[in-house]
Amino acid sequence: MNEYEKLIEKILNHFVSDAFKDELAMAKKEFFENAGTLDENSDHYESRMAQFYDWYFFTRELKGFGQTPLDACLLVRELRFSDEELKTLEVLKQHRHSIFEFIKIKNGDVYIKDLLANKKLVVKQSSYVFGFDPDELFEVRLIPQGDSYVFTRGFCFHPESAKKFILGEVKRHRKDPDLDPDLLMLRLIKMRYKFEQYKHVRPEMIYSNEGKLGI
Repeated sequence: MNEYEKLIEKILNHFVSDAFKDELAMAKKEFFENAGTLDENSDHYESRMAQFYDWYFFTRELKGFGQTPLDACLLVRELRFSDEELKTLEVLKQHRHSIFEFIKIKNGDVYIKDLLANKKLVVKQSSYVFGFDPDELFEVRLIPQGDSYVFTRGFCFHPESAKKFILGEVKRHRKDPDLDPDLLMLRLIKMRYKFEQYKHVRPEMIYSNEGKLGI
C-alpha cells in the first residue's frame, strides 16, 4: 500500500463508520442505481467496490458537509494528520479523473492518453501493468507524483464495442465545458454493469443516449 492509499484508507475509515451508516447507504444506492444487484460472490465485486470508494472519496459530496470526504476531512476533530500527511492530502486534491486510452507499456512505464484533456501521459514504473488493451477505453483517477502519476484502484474498463459511443461523448464534452464529466463517467460505469448483467443485449443498446435500459 503506497502513502496515498494509506491516507485514503485512514480518512475513509472515518467516513464509513457507524456515524455515516445512512450516508453510506444513500451513496451506494446512488452509485449502483440501475446497475444491477451488487453480488458479493461476483468476480467483479472487488473492482466494483474499489470504483465506488474512489467515487465516494473523491467525487461525491457528503450531505452534511456539502464537500467530499477528501475536502471535509480537515473539519473532523477526530481525524489528526501529521505534517507529511497534510502534504499528501494536498497532492490528492490535485488528482486527475478522466477516460483514458491505453497506448503502450515500455520498461514498466504505462503510456496513456487522457481523452477529455486530449493529453498524453506516462505513469512511470506503474504497479498496474496488466489488463490494458488498446481497444478498451478505461476510467480511473491519477494522483500526481513528481513528473509521473499513480493510478488509484478504481479502474473501470469498457468493452471494445463501446468505444465509438464513448469517443462521441468525449467529443461532445470537450466542445461544451458546461457538461459535467463526472456525471458522464458515473453513467458509463452504470452502462458497464448493464453490459455484464445483460449479455444477451447488444452493447449498442446499452451504450446509448436513447435510455432504453433506464440509464
